[in-house]
Amino acid sequence: MAKKKTIKDSDIISMYMDYVLQNNEEPNSIYQFAKANSFTEGEFYLHYPSFNAVEASIYNAFFQNTIKTLNKSKDYQSFNARNKLLSFYYTFFENLTANRSYVMYSLHKNKNTLKGLKTLSKLKRSFSHFIESIDIETIDIPQKQVQQIQKKIVKESAWLQLLFTMKFWMEDTSISFEKTDVFIEKSVNTSFDVKNITPVKSVMDFGKFLFKEKMHNN
Repeated sequence: MAKKKTIKDSDIISMYMDYVLQNNEEPNSIYQFAKANSFTEGEFYLHYPSFNAVEASIYNAFFQNTIKTLNKSKDYQSFNARNKLLSFYYTFFENLTANRSYVMYSLHKNKNTLKGLKTLSKLKRSFSHFIESIDIETIDIPQKQVQQIQKKIVKESAWLQLLFTMKFWMEDTSISFEKTDVFIEKSVNTSFDVKNITPVKSVMDFGKFLFKEKMHNN
């Protein structure tokens, strides 16, 4: 008798994404989903408690794939914080683009609900750890409480920036999402220039870009 294949987390993620893309909806039940993919409901629960948990893991998988790709690069290890963040953005959005149909379905479906926040909860946790790890420089104030507040502000503002960039990418209609690449470069550079209190050329440049996009869309 042939040995039964072991189901992995990544298998369930792939099966779930395939189901959603083919049916334009999530499965009606875990039992139905498991049976259709030749494993048991009990096996599903060894990996995930719900479909919501699968959805959250999908976005975290995009993040982990991004980090894995970056860590293969010797150059990346020597980058400063600004270039590490830029590299992250470009690689992460390549992952999103490779899975754009699923991302568009998932985020549009949940955009006005608390479930949308849960869908990105694992991504937020992993991204916040990443932001901590690249050691973004803050104003040197030798008080522990102030430093902790600054670190929290850096993480929260970086997360909001990522969400803003995802929204821009979802609405981008340019070939190969070239405008998103420009948006990434200008927004990341601007955020670092503001932190370093370096005026205003990049801030104004980014502002002009957003203004032109707004006028174009109107």
